[in-house]
Amino acid sequence: MTSKFVRVLFIVLAFMMAFPSQSLGASSPGKHGKGEGWIKRIVKHMTVEEKVGQVFIIHVYGKTAEDPAYEQTNIKQKRGAKNFVEAIGKYHLGGVIYFNWTDNIGIPVDKAQVNKLSNDIQKAAMKQRMPIPLFVSTDQEGGVVARVTEPGTVFPGNMALAAAQSADYAKQSASIMGLELKSLGINLNFAPDLDVNVNPNNPVIGVRSFSENPDVVSRLGVAQVKGYQEQNMMATAKHFPGHGDTDVDSHSGLPIINHDLKTLNEVDLKPFKAAIHSGIDAIMTGHLVVPALDDSGMPATLSKPILTGVLREKMKFKGLIITDSLGMSGANIVPPDRVPVEAFKAGADILLNPPDVDVAYSGLLNAVKSGEISEKRLDQSVARILKAKMKRGLFHQPYVKPDALSQIGLPENLQKAENMTDQSITMIKNENHTLPIQQGDKVLVTGPSLGKPLELASALKEKGLTASGFATAASPTAAEIASAVNQMAGKDLVVVTAYTANTNSAQQNLVKALQAAGKPVVLASMRNPYDIMALPDVTANILTYGNQNVSVRSLAKALAGEISPGGKLPITIPGKYPFGFGLSY
Repeated sequence: MTSKFVRVLFIVLAFMMAFPSQSLGASSPGKHGKGEGWIKRIVKHMTVEEKVGQVFIIHVYGKTAEDPAYEQTNIKQKRGAKNFVEAIGKYHLGGVIYFNWTDNIGIPVDKAQVNKLSNDIQKAAMKQRMPIPLFVSTDQEGGVVARVTEPGTVFPGNMALAAAQSADYAKQSASIMGLELKSLGINLNFAPDLDVNVNPNNPVIGVRSFSENPDVVSRLGVAQVKGYQEQNMMATAKHFPGHGDTDVDSHSGLPIINHDLKTLNEVDLKPFKAAIHSGIDAIMTGHLVVPALDDSGMPATLSKPILTGVLREKMKFKGLIITDSLGMSGANIVPPDRVPVEAFKAGADILLNPPDVDVAYSGLLNAVKSGEISEKRLDQSVARILKAKMKRGLFHQPYVKPDALSQIGLPENLQKAENMTDQSITMIKNENHTLPIQQGDKVLVTGPSLGKPLELASALKEKGLTASGFATAASPTAAEIASAVNQMAGKDLVVVTAYTANTNSAQQNLVKALQAAGKPVVLASMRNPYDIMALPDVTANILTYGNQNVSVRSLAKALAGEISPGGKLPITIPGKYPFGFGLSY
């Protein structure tokens, strides 16, 4: 069969999948599982190299499809191709992932640039021997993990939405994020985060989780799944089987989750079961050792008992299993060429972001050609991938018109995000009615620059308050602490914009030095809500669950008394405040 004939056949099949009303009755693709016959024919005519490429989603540097940014960055890790077009041709890619640090998405976002990049890489994919559209993916959870920011609609994040106690807000936020991602040509989102954050010392999840309560996580998580998928945006629940109870970051280490089976079923797995029941498209694996599910010491990403035994067989998940980034330390407990092989053998369909694409692609290809991985097993994953692309309309229309960009940052959506954020602000301590700040009070706003003290001071001044700002390093130096104390002279109170101060002794030293000066100290927790565990004697504590500009603006409103804090704790602060606690004016 000639390659030209195969290409024509493929296009005809793709057309029939895209327009089921024009194909052949009961055997045509469409709803209720039809279309598998067409997918099998496509898979049959793919080479092994093309099939292997479909299971990879990788990152590539550059603002354009042919941008030689790799040559300009002096990156020492091997990428195997200098731009998107070359990578697509060389590896027959199934998808790509956008980051800010790869220069695919700027801060602020250049909407037209991202839209054109997405369209151009899809054009490159559709020019290949087998024209299969790409997954164009990113991490857009909202809150502290958001690749698309202003002028798009910025949301306060999952824990803030839980503090606002609204599943409707969760659904609205996902729907708006899905709409805006689609406008940029992004069709696969690695969200929502369904981890149940029961560990205050969790260094990587924290406010990315909705709550410590699995029922809250399930309810709001399902709402977000529906919001994304109603926009035809593929959603991905993560990080299976649950990253909520660890004090180790899987980016840099290998966490161990020592929950027994009862706890796993009642806590960690519960939101994933709910997501599967709601029809989630994909589930992302965590690089976590879970001895109760697999006592081999293998992380879930590389564990067949967990991915195949639990997720596929016991939980009956039929969608895509996607690994977390294979460049993370938690996945690399076997040699680099074996990581993708072991993940695939464990049951993963998509291998995300390997650190060396040449090594990963060659490793998996060799495993298939040697028979270690059967071509039948490879075909199963490729069929799932093609089915997902067909379900979300990528064969029908892989491109997005530039006029779709008008959907990004709509005034009504910006207002919705502001309303959600206003209602998420949570106050858990307010001695002597220190808050709201009174007109005439002189205020110093200080803290690590991550906590946005300068921006908060500016927002307070816009509200007619007398405020000055002083930013420190993430871990304030002795000189910065001394300077902050000196600047308290003549001030009536100080607001400290803490950023996970409960695990940062230098930030704690800053607060204690300011307390020693004898003026009221308001602790504004700009990320995780647990700061008061280390600083119980502050005068007041108010929580934002994130440092986005929208959160800073809502915090300023609450401090100035324009709004009354209405949020309720979606977690317990051990020994201090119970789940559901929150004060108001």
